[in-house]
Amino acid sequence: MVFSSLMFLLRFLPVTLLLYFAVPGMKAKNTVLIAASLFFYAWGEPVWVILLIISSIIDYICGGFAGKYSKTPKGRVFLVISLVLNFGLLGFFKYGGFIVNNLNALLGVNIPDPGVSLPVGISFYTMQTVSYTIDAYRGNAKVQKSFARFLLFVSMFPQLVAGPIVRYTDVEDQLEERNITMQGIYEGITRFVAGLAKKTLIANYAGSVAARFLDGDMLSMSAPEVWFGLLCFTFQIYFDFSGYSDMAIGLGKVFGFKFPENFNYPYTAQSITDFWRRWHMTLGSFFRDYVYIPLGGNRRLQVRNIFIVWILTGLWHGASWNFGIWGLYFAVILLIEKKFLLKALEKAPKAARALYSFFLVMFGFNFFYFEDFGRNIDALRVMFGLAGASFAVAEALQLVVSYLPFVVICVICSIPVKRIIQDRVEKLQLPEGLRAAAAALCIAVAFIMSAASIVSNSYNPFIYFRF
Repeated sequence: MVFSSLMFLLRFLPVTLLLYFAVPGMKAKNTVLIAASLFFYAWGEPVWVILLIISSIIDYICGGFAGKYSKTPKGRVFLVISLVLNFGLLGFFKYGGFIVNNLNALLGVNIPDPGVSLPVGISFYTMQTVSYTIDAYRGNAKVQKSFARFLLFVSMFPQLVAGPIVRYTDVEDQLEERNITMQGIYEGITRFVAGLAKKTLIANYAGSVAARFLDGDMLSMSAPEVWFGLLCFTFQIYFDFSGYSDMAIGLGKVFGFKFPENFNYPYTAQSITDFWRRWHMTLGSFFRDYVYIPLGGNRRLQVRNIFIVWILTGLWHGASWNFGIWGLYFAVILLIEKKFLLKALEKAPKAARALYSFFLVMFGFNFFYFEDFGRNIDALRVMFGLAGASFAVAEALQLVVSYLPFVVICVICSIPVKRIIQDRVEKLQLPEGLRAAAAALCIAVAFIMSAASIVSNSYNPFIYFRF
């Protein structure tokens, strides 16, 4: 699905762009985008495009009435209908098997597993449609009279399947009128190619290295191998997801949309609190505004609220207890930081704070990688020298050292190196034409290398597609 999706995207884009810029008027351009988005989704998920349209209809109707009767009992009825139907569908498709298997184990019964496949991107577009109804009920969003414009908001292909999570209020004015400029198109193409390079040239290679160390017989591995595999996975998941977010934001700019940023160099974070202000920012802000604050936020029962939000955040990523444990892990760390650790961290050097944050994040991704809880435990035992091969195997260390140049590249690309380069170039005061030519050459080379990587490599997963 993923390999062919990237190939299809690169083939599909030129035709879409040609039609989009050929037709006059915003209404026609929106029609092109709707048709292209539904076609793109149906190409990968021919059956579940119906579910996407059903979700759009539900919230177009419920959101309309919730907005019409804003902050009244009648409006609340339509809000509840929206929440029940949307999260009911999400629960059935994403958590049905998980719930059934746990009930069978707990009660000793034999309820059949529904065995339905997970529609791609359902977690993302469910949050988007629900955000519209909630904001309409609160009076924070205007009711959308046009179903076509609402369907465009839900189905927009650049960010449909893997985020960022775009709220209706982020784009409500742009659905009707937006500025399409040559500067925006240039910036959008640059951002798209940068994201494509992140995904194909860094994330894919990091993932293949991680798989080499983590997918075999865990108990035959040594601690350095498992730690290094986890390090590579930590880089893979960042460059995979932030790369897709860059592609989505870039394509949005080409079409005249401004999507919210989703990452802000999270591996430079100075604490876990800071990390979660930088990582998957649209998800964090969604849970803050629609779950944490309505529960009482920092005003009352803060500990309870943090645990609820982080268990939900963990389970949002997947129907498995290891994701719930991952959420609890971060809830505990965040509470410790809020109570006393943040003040202590302020006295530490910046490098030490960054290493502290990165280590805790990397360790937490252990629960992400191993969805089988037994393998998760085996990995932890090996990592701390309680099982597996010797804690320091010379051959393992030699193998790990051979990959260090790649790790250095990952580290460099995880910091704001673009800003550093831009500052250096500004000081050189090169002619504008030369700078533009150099930038165009870099974009062309990155695109060619990325396209070649897509064609030549069979290992091309998109981690966040499964969410």
